[in-house]
Amino acid sequence: SSEEAKFFLKKLYQIIRYLDISDADLEKGSMRFEPNISIRVKSQEIKSKNKKYNEINALPNYKVEVKNINSFNFAKKAIDYEINRQIKLLKEGKIPFQETRGWDEKKGVTYSQRGKEEAHDYRYFPEPDIPPFRWKESQITFFKSQIPELPGDKLNRFMRVYGLSCYDASILTETRELADFYEKTVRLVIKNKDITPKIVANWIINKKVEIAKVTPEKLISLIKQQFKKITISDKDLNATIKKVISQNPKAIADYKSGKTNVIMFLLGLVMKEFRGEVDPQKVKKLILDLLS
Repeated sequence: SSEEAKFFLKKLYQIIRYLDISDADLEKGSMRFEPNISIRVKSQEIKSKNKKYNEINALPNYKVEVKNINSFNFAKKAIDYEINRQIKLLKEGKIPFQETRGWDEKKGVTYSQRGKEEAHDYRYFPEPDIPPFRWKESQITFFKSQIPELPGDKLNRFMRVYGLSCYDASILTETRELADFYEKTVRLVIKNKDITPKIVANWIINKKVEIAKVTPEKLISLIKQQFKKITISDKDLNATIKKVISQNPKAIADYKSGKTNVIMFLLGLVMKEFRGEVDPQKVKKLILDLLS
């Protein structure tokens, strides 16, 4: 399906970037997509080498290639358009023309560019300067051992070792840079029982940390500052809130007369007492509880 093709292209793009094969920059043309789409009626009679046969999985005897697509979404849309276009032709009793087509992203349609040649029309011939390669099994094993950890393997390891959900692990392994940043950060707190790999993941994902601007050390510092907020007891919070309430009788009278926005004024005073190192939502709830 077009969705499967899009998924495959994204995974291929990810692997190419992980292995530093290319930057695969779609805008600059470092990577392009050229899907081949061929549709036929199920159990259609197919001609091959002057013989007729019925084969459920046989390929049609024509192919359409859509050239030079620079977007995952456009690739999906081009495939969907071609599937529908070819189905329409087949229902009319026509055979789609074997050709190369382009994709018009503004109109959302494919258009004919040129008729597609058969293999012999390309006049291929063997390259005499490249002899056949016969690899030994030991060489193949060695080459495989040189391949860095691929995204899928890294994702599974993050789930297994760090206890992450598939969703979190997939985001953190989307690029090699992000995955490396996460692991470097986790290693800094490997013996810290309070700052778990899951907490680090939540910070990177939910707070959208810009890894180009923050070092792993800086991120840990930010997380520790947040933990200071968490360690302030409810007893201390309640005592401070009661003090703020007793010092502002007019504000309390205004609140009780219906001016509910006074809560934000009181919240600000409490936050100031703790230099912002408390959860504002929790403080607001405690203020409301005391005033109810």
